[in-house]
Amino acid sequence: MYGLIGSFSAHPGKRDELIGLMTASTSAMPECISYIIAKDPQDADKIWITEVWDSAESHKASLQIPAVAETIKKAMPLIASFGQHTITEPVGGMGM
Repeated sequence: MYGLIGSFSAHPGKRDELIGLMTASTSAMPECISYIIAKDPQDADKIWITEVWDSAESHKASLQIPAVAETIKKAMPLIASFGQHTITEPVGGMGM
């Protein structure tokens, strides 16, 4: 399995709009086992994303799915900065 944990910050006041975009297209990601978007309770603009995929190749291929590519295109103007980005190897847990 292949996992990612990352954060980024929306432009001020745009976090909810960005979350709405990102949650609207999650059904279009085959081989995605888990995709969680969370608000940072200590930063009004920060978003955390935790992803689990069956493989790194599946994650990479998902970026070419038209719905995902369109979401990325719409989301980029709302993103002020990218934060942490960590690759993980999920081994188990609820929802997997």
